[in-house]
Amino acid sequence: MNDHNNIQNEIAVALDIGTTKVCAIAGCLNEYGKIEVVSVGTVKSEGVSRGVVSNIDKTVRAIKEAIEIAERNAGLKFKLVHVGIAGQHIKSLHHHGLLVRHDANDEIAYEDVEKLIKDMHKLVLPPGDKILHVIPQEFTVDDEQDIIDPVGMSGIRLEANFHIITGQISASRNIMRCVEKAGLEVADVTLEPIASSASILSDEEKEAGVALVDIGGGTTDITIFKDGIIRHTAVIPFGGNAVTKDIREGCTVMMDQAEKLKVKFGSAMAEEIYDNRIITIPGFKGREHKEISEKNLSRIIQARVEEIFDYVLWEIRRSGYENKLIAGIVLTGGGSLLKHINILAEYHTGLSARVGKPVEHLAHGYSTQLASPIYATAVGLLKNTIENMNDRSFVEYMGQEKAESEEVDESNELEGDDSTLEAEKNKKGNRFFNKFYTLTKEFFEATPDSEF
Repeated sequence: MNDHNNIQNEIAVALDIGTTKVCAIAGCLNEYGKIEVVSVGTVKSEGVSRGVVSNIDKTVRAIKEAIEIAERNAGLKFKLVHVGIAGQHIKSLHHHGLLVRHDANDEIAYEDVEKLIKDMHKLVLPPGDKILHVIPQEFTVDDEQDIIDPVGMSGIRLEANFHIITGQISASRNIMRCVEKAGLEVADVTLEPIASSASILSDEEKEAGVALVDIGGGTTDITIFKDGIIRHTAVIPFGGNAVTKDIREGCTVMMDQAEKLKVKFGSAMAEEIYDNRIITIPGFKGREHKEISEKNLSRIIQARVEEIFDYVLWEIRRSGYENKLIAGIVLTGGGSLLKHINILAEYHTGLSARVGKPVEHLAHGYSTQLASPIYATAVGLLKNTIENMNDRSFVEYMGQEKAESEEVDESNELEGDDSTLEAEKNKKGNRFFNKFYTLTKEFFEATPDSEF
């Protein structure tokens, strides 16, 4: 019985609702601080367009199917899920905050930082927008600038620059409704580019300066880090599906045939095709087969990918960090699986590029399925969930009576054994990140039901 309760307290569940797939993933931390993935459920997504829910019923059905697969593989029943949010409605802005304290001799406390962050939620935004994340850039205490952590310092004026990420209320509300209609409860919501960066980027890259480019099915998400802090976020309304549509129109084939051509024969650099093979595409019911050369297929793909990188480069320049990204660009998402895409990224942007896989934080023996850039967001969501788990249980043991579960929870709470204390230590993580997580969570919970 205690084993079942330990499972409940340790396992976290994340849900990635994307344009091409819905993925439910459950896991926990092992004794070495690595993520042990317990189960994964992935199904095709048909109710999401460019990262935004466009059909409630289809999205609910996909969520249910993904959750059922993951539950069956884990032998557990999920209750709470950590959900990712993305889409072309996501915007970001910068704002400056100021707090004048009463006594310059008193040490700056967490409460002072929290007050500054909460003040950012009072900003006037365009109608229909809500703040999703408030991320401090650097603090200033009196005349001392570029302070990362002001807690414990003394001063009368506490100032901070903030990177604020906003999204449409309707988009958030629709995601919430879909998850609730699937019989689940939302524990928290995280911007998907932030989640992807948690699973792909190393601390060294974030410190040196890096742009994470997550090429999904409907959108391309950009997250820029410098000195370990998120400096800029943006969403481009083009992704892998735009490439597939170009192939469909350029080769006059069906959508599923275009997707197969892209995956099997596609390349982002036509100049890298030396053996120019002829690809034969079956015709309809007795009609003649169609033929296309591999190089011409790549030219169609390259034109669209170059357009995506034009937007990426524009966002990097707009951020002001074009010449400060020592670690260059890291590509991830399903679109990064295109052959030679890292070469095109380097050629087009002038920055070094690599393709990132979400394996750095996974425990040894992880499934080869998870080693794909496709699962960058899902693994990142799971990582953030585990780091910020609270006392609420994410799962129920199959067939376990609710009263029995409550009884075990109470007994374990009284025991307070060493394993529980160790787990608490693992949960803490970065103290500032945990504070921002809590504030974001409180904001979502405080929002009336009519708005979500």
